Amino acid sequence: MPVISSKGKMMPESPIRKLVPFAEKAVAEGKHIFHLNIGQPDIKTPAIALEAIRNHNLDVLAYSHSAGFESFRKKLATYYGKHDISVTANDILITTGGSEALIFTMGSITDPGDEIIVPEPFYANYYSFSTQSTVKVVPVISKIEDGFALPAINEFEKLITSKTKAILICNPGNPTGYLYSKEEIKQLAALAIKYDLFLISDEVYREFVYDGSEHYSILQEESLHEHAIVVDSVSKRYSMCGARIGCMVSKNKSVIETAMKFAQARLSPPTLAQIASEAALDTPASYYTETVKKYKARRDTLVAGLQEIPGIQVATPNGAFYCIVALPVKNAEHFSKWLLSEFEVDKQTVMLAPAAGFYSSPNQGINQVRIAYVLNKRDLQKAMQILRLALEKYQKIEEHIMKKANFSL
Repeated sequence: MPVISSKGKMMPESPIRKLVPFAEKAVAEGKHIFHLNIGQPDIKTPAIALEAIRNHNLDVLAYSHSAGFESFRKKLATYYGKHDISVTANDILITTGGSEALIFTMGSITDPGDEIIVPEPFYANYYSFSTQSTVKVVPVISKIEDGFALPAINEFEKLITSKTKAILICNPGNPTGYLYSKEEIKQLAALAIKYDLFLISDEVYREFVYDGSEHYSILQEESLHEHAIVVDSVSKRYSMCGARIGCMVSKNKSVIETAMKFAQARLSPPTLAQIASEAALDTPASYYTETVKKYKARRDTLVAGLQEIPGIQVATPNGAFYCIVALPVKNAEHFSKWLLSEFEVDKQTVMLAPAAGFYSSPNQGINQVRIAYVLNKRDLQKAMQILRLALEKYQKIEEHIMKKANFSL
């Protein structure tokens, strides 16, 4: 029988989607699921983007330039200028989602066996992309007790070797919701310059910051221009996850020129989705204001509900729309499966994302879950009621059912 590749075997399952079979079975049994496991916004896509698709006058759905529409890249440069980021269209490469931007970045700056330092917990697909690129993720652990703040710079410095090519952050963070301060970004910038490393920042949640905080991009650091690579996307900003349009942004010409080779190999980003994404840039500022207001209210509702549940620990997020929650259970993945297969309240249950999959260090995040607060306030309140009742029952039977499932305690 032909043999599957070692790389294929090493590809991790998504902690966000791995419990889908349990959810499908629950739905087949007539249960309603409150999905807290995935960051799919329920906010409406801007009408201007959808109208651009409906009203296009194309006769042929043709390839675009491998770098993406020039008109789109110019409008993106204007968008960044409004955020105090000075770039041109030539500094931007349109990609098929932020995912492809990260894959192009890793392909452009690393060789097999090279290393990238990443604060963990981190977006689970970083590990998948690094596996595809035969790059080693070197984790530096941030802690829930510290609100997932940036680990001390000397903790990064200890991990730098001759194989280290970059530091990768997500700002604001998925899965933690942590927003790096201007001072923290400056510390990372100084370290990247000192050791001649790239600093990669996934900034797809740039607009979603709360409590009067401001986002500070690595591209605002002028001394970092040769070192800085930003990954971006329309998915969350405009609630356009299905468009699969993102970009990589860098003033390092060699990086963009190299990434263009990867872009040419996949020919072009999708044409209709670029039309929608370019139009979305004309979305009025009120859209962001209202969206951020909704997410802040949802965050406050979620955190208040969690804090009322005995034994739970949650780090209040200051950006994005996720948080990591430590549950009073021994194994959050087992609990999450049990929620879908064995528990219900009036034919309703909750789906969570086990957080161990957002760590690469062994035995980290075992009792944690990631929650995405993308539901309306009423549904979040109901979900928290279900979670509280589920934990009350599960804690009474945990030892028995885990032994039955051959889990080690």
